[in-house]
Amino acid sequence: MSVQKKLTDEKTVEPFSLRVKIGDYEVELRGSHQEVSKTLQNLPELIANIGKAFENGKPKTVATITVKTSEQTTASKANETATQNYPRIASSENAEQAVLDLLESEWGKWRPRTVEELKEALQANDHNHTDNILESTLDELANKGLVRRWNTNTGYVYILAENKHPPEEEKP
Repeated sequence: MSVQKKLTDEKTVEPFSLRVKIGDYEVELRGSHQEVSKTLQNLPELIANIGKAFENGKPKTVATITVKTSEQTTASKANETATQNYPRIASSENAEQAVLDLLESEWGKWRPRTVEELKEALQANDHNHTDNILESTLDELANKGLVRRWNTNTGYVYILAENKHPPEEEKP
């Protein structure tokens, strides 16, 4: 067969491609129809090899999810509350000082606390203030600039302000 005839035959062969997608992986085979058909006969072996090749490049991450039933959740909450390590603060009738003592402790410094957490910590220290007194105290502390407050999807959270001295009032 002459070189001229061979080049002419190759030009008349129409390109053929086949794309296979399995899960997250996609492979495309190209060539003449005859070449792709011949390759398809080895498809099971090719798929296994391609799968192994992709697995080597795939990051190995494992997530563990723990699901609790409602009975377990209720029991766990009671145990968590009972075993929660709240800071010990001095006895005081003053709700403002009690809240400041909690927020100045290591427990209060490392993350903002919700009203519910503050209430539980106060109760663990035998400070039994009503919800209204606690909330008005937190409002006053925020207005004085002693604590920072912002709203989250779980409600307001509070943390000790970096500059815990109240702003000085202007003198006439």
